[in-house]
Amino acid sequence: MFETLKVSVEDAIGRITLNRPQCLNALSLQLLNELAEAADWFNQQQAVRAVILSGNGRAFSAGADLEGFPRPGEASARAAADAGRIMADAIEAMNAITIAGVHGWCVGGGLVVAAACDLRIATDNARFSIPEVDLGIPLAWGGIPRLVREIGPALTKELVITCREFSAAEAANAGFLNRVVAPEELANTVEQLAATVASKPRGPALATKRHTNAVTEQSLGVMRSWSDADGLLASLMDPECIAARDAYLQSTLGKR
Repeated sequence: MFETLKVSVEDAIGRITLNRPQCLNALSLQLLNELAEAADWFNQQQAVRAVILSGNGRAFSAGADLEGFPRPGEASARAAADAGRIMADAIEAMNAITIAGVHGWCVGGGLVVAAACDLRIATDNARFSIPEVDLGIPLAWGGIPRLVREIGPALTKELVITCREFSAAEAANAGFLNRVVAPEELANTVEQLAATVASKPRGPALATKRHTNAVTEQSLGVMRSWSDADGLLASLMDPECIAARDAYLQSTLGKR
């Protein structure tokens, strides 16, 4: 069914694995679309109560695939720029309880994917960053309200504006992660949590998810993020932003 994902079901537990390990699971337009499709597919699997979302290879996700940036002026540009928001909304709206298992790098759009999940567990050597401002673009895909929801406004502003890296320990202290474990314990810990979630009565568990999301939606307005795509497209045409993006990419290539 999918080219950039591995999707499976075993009893009441589903699994979605980002499967572009050759590029650290960079989020191409195809991958974003397939994630939304996978979320919709799981909504048809009535027996599934928990879904684990992880990354194949050395990282959870290196963020948006820069090669797939929409080109302003193209007929499909806005749809491409909006694909990440649609993906995150689809994951967040799933009927199952979603659990992100994070290892290696979790960058930019990859962090938005994790934030759209209900629960998050990471290895103690996982690394996080949000480099969008250095790339001359705003954090889109509903990333801002989701970060404010999880870690608060002040830390959201700092991490997004400074683009600095942060550790799993800091992410946990900020409330973004439910648990931090050793790398060799990640798979088993996530599986145990999924099994615990799947063992609970479906109605009350899903009601808790919906109620919690409804409370935060009233104050944060994730649904208003449809305009993120317009801000992204505007930044792609701004000369200062273009220069910043070129400088960042040159610097990144120089470190490889």
